[in-house]
Amino acid sequence: MSLPYAILTALLEKPSSGLELTRRFDKSIGYFWSATHQQIYRELGKLEQSGAIRALPRPHRPTRGQKKEYEVLPAGRDELAAWVAKIEDPKPIRDALLLRLRAAGVVGTQGLAAEVRRHLTLHRAQLAEYRAIEERDFGEGRDSEGDRLRHLVLRAGIDLEHFWVGWLEAARAELDTMDPTDTVGRDTGADARTGPESAT
Repeated sequence: MSLPYAILTALLEKPSSGLELTRRFDKSIGYFWSATHQQIYRELGKLEQSGAIRALPRPHRPTRGQKKEYEVLPAGRDELAAWVAKIEDPKPIRDALLLRLRAAGVVGTQGLAAEVRRHLTLHRAQLAEYRAIEERDFGEGRDSEGDRLRHLVLRAGIDLEHFWVGWLEAARAELDTMDPTDTVGRDTGADARTGPESAT
């Protein structure tokens, strides 16, 4: 499970409270690794108990409602560095829309074209958002190693959205040529040996 490493990364970038981490996941880290408020707090407790992080000392008279902030300890940094160097195989693509297209080959495509158009709209919006982030955060002067690596992560998101937009445009064009209620004469025998899983 990669969530604890995402939290360690975020805390090394900036010591934060659980609430601040949740906001950062919503705005940045969540683009490639999402987590709920409850999951983040649960992992913070585990990391603190294991000695990977600690709560920053509070003033002797804390103000009401003050949030506990965490920082990473040397053991946590070492654990994160070991994970960065870990050997791990790529994960296969698992997307329900691909499975639904496969299923449409035997039950018909009724209702699917509208869903493909909706996904296309969402991916176009996400691509526009990533491009806006790139223009805002990675202009001239942002060439430290950390900036370059963060930009690489963002470029992965941009390239993936480019792929999905192009693929969904092609899927929409194909579906526009099909009769959504036609399930007669579909070659399920040959299809059983081909499809998304053979290409990934």
